[in-house]
Amino acid sequence: MVNRAGQHQMALSDNERAFAEHRRVARLATADAAGTPHVIPICYALIGNCIYFVIDEKPKRTRHGLRRLRNIAENPRVALVIDEYDEDWSRLAFLLVQGHAATVTDGEEYATVLDRLRSRYPQYQAMPLLLATHPMIRITAKRHHMWRALPGGGAEREK
Repeated sequence: MVNRAGQHQMALSDNERAFAEHRRVARLATADAAGTPHVIPICYALIGNCIYFVIDEKPKRTRHGLRRLRNIAENPRVALVIDEYDEDWSRLAFLLVQGHAATVTDGEEYATVLDRLRSRYPQYQAMPLLLATHPMIRITAKRHHMWRALPGGGAEREK
């Protein structure tokens, strides 16, 4: 399967998509050219088999100079974890996505994703998010897997 940016991608299963759609926060792992890791929480939207996030208006020293963006420019390989934690460990689950990150440059794609982000996160509705000033990143899944704890012990990995 090839996404609209011409990158090969791996299709998420219906269970993986439903899991991602019902969670609010993911953890994004990037690394610079030397391999120094950096992990941050992000708000995201899943469209097709790509996961997107935008650099928003929350207080930051800079939007374009953020470590996550510098790392992606140096090393576009990223990992993303969407998880469910519960004190009842039989309810634990996560979706791990490893993929390729790229800046969205197409205005139509940016607008489509921004609409989805604004519908998921009402806080974005009041922010003047623009392609020229608020970078958006597309993560194209290359590998992924989902893990769930099973009631009574054990685990299940979706194939």
